[in-house]
Amino acid sequence: MDIRPGSTLGILGGGQLGRMIAMAAAELGLRAHVYCPDENSPAFDVCAEHTVAPYDDESALIRFAKSVDVITYEFENVPGATADILSAHAPLAPNAKSLAVSQDRLLEKSFIADLGIPVAPFADVADEADLAAALERIGRPSVLKTRRFGYDGKGQAMIRPDTDPAAAWAAVGQAPSILEGFVLFEREVSVVAARTASGEFAAFDLCANEHRNHILDTTRVPAGVSAETERQAVEVARRIAEALDYVGVLAVEMFLVTADGTERLVVNEIAPRVHNSGHWTLGGAVTSQFEQHVRAVCGWPLGDTARLGRVEMKNLIGPEADAWRQVLAEPGAHLHLYGKAEARPGRKMGHVTRVFPESA
Repeated sequence: MDIRPGSTLGILGGGQLGRMIAMAAAELGLRAHVYCPDENSPAFDVCAEHTVAPYDDESALIRFAKSVDVITYEFENVPGATADILSAHAPLAPNAKSLAVSQDRLLEKSFIADLGIPVAPFADVADEADLAAALERIGRPSVLKTRRFGYDGKGQAMIRPDTDPAAAWAAVGQAPSILEGFVLFEREVSVVAARTASGEFAAFDLCANEHRNHILDTTRVPAGVSAETERQAVEVARRIAEALDYVGVLAVEMFLVTADGTERLVVNEIAPRVHNSGHWTLGGAVTSQFEQHVRAVCGWPLGDTARLGRVEMKNLIGPEADAWRQVLAEPGAHLHLYGKAEARPGRKMGHVTRVFPESA
């Protein structure tokens, strides 16, 4: 693969992540061609070319693949058949295995556990009988999650001591699911890292994440953990990336569990793409996660992941983005708006990154 400035990067998906990948590609002298079924995709505003077509339109996918030099994607729920069609006509990164593992929570948990990396206790749930057996083994509280297509708290049901299992099963639509034991964690953390096809690996600093209504609200770096815990977190990300033969940026979300002054990490899930918890790197690190992703999928040297200070990233959800004027007037604040026309409740409209001196 010989990708040079002037080449075309194909991006599957036209949301805010695709938009920021396309902008990073342009800064490196690349053209971006975005493929998305939604004609109002915000990424279309910043790319050289776009295609509006369904993800199952084989002829459109082939035309798209033949028009670009390498293809990546902004979301993990790319249909397997779509990935197969594209990869037959152009390099696709990350690879189909990474997609398959991350799309199915049972496969994902099994894959991570087989690497000897700690995860919450889990069980396959195909029906109410399986759920009853899983609850007997794992206990309560626990969380019932659909195996596929869940995000931002969707497709999940908490099972507490007084919860009717039948109600939880109905809440997830009686879809194939897994039951996970509830992890009593101190905080949620994540590693955003990148790997190239040649095996070069680089990780950004571990970050701490706070959620509100199941949506990421604030990310802070440093994460406030010991140096050894951070080293272990990065090593977990490296092992996962190597086992997947991964190319591109990925995020590994983890729970930090503390007991008797000892910290340990439990992996929650993998995101095979640039990630909301890595938005702090846009203005907060020498190289942003979006530039790093472009470098990785093109086979270029990875950039410097050094942090530029103590960083806080705040998502702007729904009408919070209406405060853009106040943010712009704030010294040191980096505002990023995603070009979405309607600020619906729960919709990510943008984010703001604030960088402070380490000693502040």
